[in-house]
Amino acid sequence: MLKGYTYRLHPTPAQAEFLVRTIGCARFIYNKLLEDRIAIREEAKAGSGTRRKPATPASYKPLFPFLAEADSLAFAKFFAGTAGFPTFKSRRRSRASYTTNNQHGTIRIKAGKVRLPKVGFVRLTQHRPFEGVIRSATVSMTKTGKFFISILVEQDVEPWIPAKNKVGIDLGLKHFAVMTNDAMVSEKIDNPRFLRQSETKVRKAQRALSRKKIGSKNREKAKLLLAKKHEKIANQRKDFLHKLSRRIVDENQVIVVETLKSKDMMKNHKVAKSIGDISWYEFVRQLEYKSNFYERTLIKADPWFASTQICSSCGVKGEKKAMDVREWTCACGAHHDRDINASINLLMLAD
Repeated sequence: MLKGYTYRLHPTPAQAEFLVRTIGCARFIYNKLLEDRIAIREEAKAGSGTRRKPATPASYKPLFPFLAEADSLAFAKFFAGTAGFPTFKSRRRSRASYTTNNQHGTIRIKAGKVRLPKVGFVRLTQHRPFEGVIRSATVSMTKTGKFFISILVEQDVEPWIPAKNKVGIDLGLKHFAVMTNDAMVSEKIDNPRFLRQSETKVRKAQRALSRKKIGSKNREKAKLLLAKKHEKIANQRKDFLHKLSRRIVDENQVIVVETLKSKDMMKNHKVAKSIGDISWYEFVRQLEYKSNFYERTLIKADPWFASTQICSSCGVKGEKKAMDVREWTCACGAHHDRDINASINLLMLAD
């Protein structure tokens, strides 16, 4: 079984410079290989005779000697298993990273440091130990200049520890999630609204950036400050989602979650920012891979399942309710909290 572990790297200035160069070389060779494959495809469409073989990373090294300085394994997995036709990588927009394989111990952790090919031992913060064989490592750099390493480890399958509970999860904006388990105990998780909380500081940093002269050092400083604001928000959101999804998977054997079409819902400009801030898709993605890892059953309800309109007491589907209707009474006499009723209806899908 393969599992990834991500740690913060603390390279020396010389090591950081090498990592930046390797990331740049990886992006450069990726774009060159993509350019070559596009040319081959166009030649094939034009019917220009025999189809030539695509270029390899090694074929570019004589033309661009600086590529020899980088870790050659950083180029190894390009175009392997790509879904659809790939796009060019941008220095500003694309994720800055490269991947290298472990060959006979070229990647190993020792005394609070990780060894990387052509780099040597780099100090890291290993907040979680692991056991197993290291297969590869991906070094990445954030917009704020921080380095991280994601280590892919092959390890034995963990013993299966079953959980007894079932839970239905209704997602929303007022509350991030409303959960009801098979003991009919409901819990409301508040929406943290990380972007909304930091919106004033982000706007101030954006205004400061807009006033700086393009190409100036002050503009670079303002850009870094803005990137740090966004990075903090992203880290807060990631921490919240990981802790909540892990708790749900630990406590429940069967999980039923609402499926929302965020892209369609964001067409409503009144709630678009709130939906973008809440990250339902990422939450469900985390639930899915953690459920698979710990052998839980995750059920994604159909997007058209009317969990809000159905009475959880009598099962009768009522009329569509406006977003401001938080409580309602069914014809059978049952009075419902809108979100708790929806989570109970989702829970019933677990049977």
